[in-house]
Amino acid sequence: MKLALVILVAGYFCAVSCQQSCLQRKDHKASPSPESGLHECLQYSESSCCYANLTEKLAHFPVVEGDDYYWDKCGNLSKSCEDYMKKLECFYQCSPLSSHWAHPNKSYALRHVPICQSFCDSWFEACQSDLICARNWFFDWIIDENGNHCKNECIPFNKMYANGTDLCQSAWDESFVVSSSPCRCLDMTATDKNVIKYILDQDKSEESSEKEACKARLQKPQDKKEGDDAEDD
Repeated sequence: MKLALVILVAGYFCAVSCQQSCLQRKDHKASPSPESGLHECLQYSESSCCYANLTEKLAHFPVVEGDDYYWDKCGNLSKSCEDYMKKLECFYQCSPLSSHWAHPNKSYALRHVPICQSFCDSWFEACQSDLICARNWFFDWIIDENGNHCKNECIPFNKMYANGTDLCQSAWDESFVVSSSPCRCLDMTATDKNVIKYILDQDKSEESSEKEACKARLQKPQDKKEGDDAEDD
């Protein structure tokens, strides 16, 4: 728990100091801009770091390849599992928020993005019966001119990882860390653009930030409408 807190704090201060820009990848934009032709990752269409062609291969089930990386080395993933893979791929490729956690030594990579426990638990539940042969999806492969290949046997996700926390903090190397806060974290949905204000804001107390971030994330659309109507009266 202490280690996770230290990592989260380190990621927090890195996030505050990082510039608003896209990760420095050859196929990313230099800065976010609208992208109306996205085939997938539609929540980033108003401000996207990726071009439409990068999302075309994510738009159909089953997805065979993502960024020259094959997802089907142990057979096709279930659609529910693949949906979580897409959310993470969309965040990495397209989100204008991702550069807040650019790796200090690898500007094309992520480091210590605070991710919600609920997202990790749901991801683990969705994928637990699917097969995987790599614990660390960056390094646990045999790589050749034809792409990535298994060097270990295929086993279910729930045998490779102990739980959602283990999955989130192991699969993408050091890209993600599970946040101890249910609000000061990202869940790869449209609410992230609201929550990030409080993740990056040093002027508010933690308690105040928690309250405000939770309100933005957890308030139901109907509740919000009723609240707005009450303010108008």
